[in-house]
Amino acid sequence: MSTGSVPRLSGPIRSYLSDPSLTSLWEATRRRLERNRLAPTGTVQTQLDAEGASRLGGLLGTRLEPGVRRIQLGALDAALRASSAQCGLVSVVADMTGRPLQDRASAKEAQQTAWTAVWQRLDADLTRAGLSHARWVPDWLAELRSTGILTRAGTGAAATALASTVRVFAALSHTPLYLGAGAEPGPGRQWELGELAAHTTGDAHGLDEGRLVGLLVLKGVAAACGMPQADSAAGRRLLWGQVSVSLDSLSGTVLVWGLSPPGEHPWARMMRTRCDLALVTHLTLQELHTASGVPLAERGKTVHVCENPQVLQAAARYRLPGVLVCGSGNPSAAGWELMQRLVTDGADVAYHGDFDWPGVLIAGRIMRAGARPWRMYAADYLSALAEAPADQVLPLAGPAAATPWDPDLASAMAHHALAVHEEAQLHRLLSDLRHVASA
Repeated sequence: MSTGSVPRLSGPIRSYLSDPSLTSLWEATRRRLERNRLAPTGTVQTQLDAEGASRLGGLLGTRLEPGVRRIQLGALDAALRASSAQCGLVSVVADMTGRPLQDRASAKEAQQTAWTAVWQRLDADLTRAGLSHARWVPDWLAELRSTGILTRAGTGAAATALASTVRVFAALSHTPLYLGAGAEPGPGRQWELGELAAHTTGDAHGLDEGRLVGLLVLKGVAAACGMPQADSAAGRRLLWGQVSVSLDSLSGTVLVWGLSPPGEHPWARMMRTRCDLALVTHLTLQELHTASGVPLAERGKTVHVCENPQVLQAAARYRLPGVLVCGSGNPSAAGWELMQRLVTDGADVAYHGDFDWPGVLIAGRIMRAGARPWRMYAADYLSALAEAPADQVLPLAGPAAATPWDPDLASAMAHHALAVHEEAQLHRLLSDLRHVASA
């Protein structure tokens, strides 16, 4: 809080009080008043030379000796009001020091009140978004409070950015952000970064590098996924990929083998030609958007989806006639678009991934999008564990994840605490592809 504009004294009284011999008195008084809610109470200590002692003594109506003196502010205020200045100490000090005084105690309290409102609103927004019980939220909040990222922005900008951040989280309700949040994940939707930014912030560049909302969101994604904070463009791309957001429509691809869309659309004919040539195709999001009205598969056709490119590579090497899609770990936006289009077209989408905690997390997301398990049951895990060579079995790492399509799978994995990766099951997966294709 401020005293507003600086009042100006005039005439002999201003000349009297503005003498350089009193400068230190006015500066010391200013500091005390600003700490004291602008109340002229208490004392200040100041060094007075002979001229300063004479002038201040004349004002107070008492004799003062040069040297260090302690001055009662109440007496000084009363003397100024009774003098030709005809105003109090606060106004005189503002004039003598050239700027309005600040009620620093009140300003600090107002700032604290404003920040309390910001954090309360954030808590309410997180609750409405279904994230009040998400296990990563406390660590995210602690980092926001400790790093000063919001303090530097100020309460107004921070409140706006946090509200937009929670809207982004809500739009990504099918992702790991909602793991353990106590709410059912929402329907999956894949986003391009600019599209998501426009939807949640009103600005297509609102999530770009360097923007506060984008930084806050990525800190949340890193906390939710147990990953390092992004310190490079590659790190940002990796974190956005964890929540199915593509930074562009070209760089993120999905591998397909044997995909033969029906119909006479030029793109469908091109894909069938690639199949005839036994070529693996890297589909981009742009390409899928270009063919947005083209059915990708006949209704009821089985399309297998794997996690590891080695499985698809083997299917291509042996020229298996089945359709296989590879998500290459957590699918890119192109991968999610393709799988959701296949489900919408009525294809029978079957998914297999790694038997580790990140692997079953990915599996759960894909199955929620409409796929069914492919050798992803407890019996398959135990069989894989029994057959896998010792060098293909590793200790499970990271937090456990639920397997709602078969709760016994998570129990068996937790009991044995061993991971089996997809390539260890290659012979079984390729056999399934041959069988489906010949059926």
